[in-house]
Amino acid sequence: MANLDTALKDIMTIDGAIGAALVDYTSGMTLGVAGGTPEIDLTVAAAGNTDVVRAKMRTIEMLKLNDELEDMLITLGNQYHLIRPLTSRTGKGLFLYLMLSKTRSNLALARHQLRTIEGQLEL
Repeated sequence: MANLDTALKDIMTIDGAIGAALVDYTSGMTLGVAGGTPEIDLTVAAAGNTDVVRAKMRTIEMLKLNDELEDMLITLGNQYHLIRPLTSRTGKGLFLYLMLSKTRSNLALARHQLRTIEGQLEL
């Protein structure tokens, strides 16, 4: 089992990783951050995505879908943004946020690696 710092370091080893964060989508608070760039405030980006996660969770609830949100992908011109809500009992209300370079990453592999890291994360 990995703690938060180890998990964020592991996420940053994913090919093309620009930055990663663990975010509480109920409050918008960023609980941990790794990487980033001078041009992008990763804390602001991660907190802004809480609205996206909340909206999708509400939609799933309103539609009475008997399903869970596995992950979300936001595709920009030069980047992928992956959002993965935690499924563990202690991770309720939290999500991992990963910003990837489109040209330096393998999206399928990144999703797989993020899922593996999420499964090892102990909070």
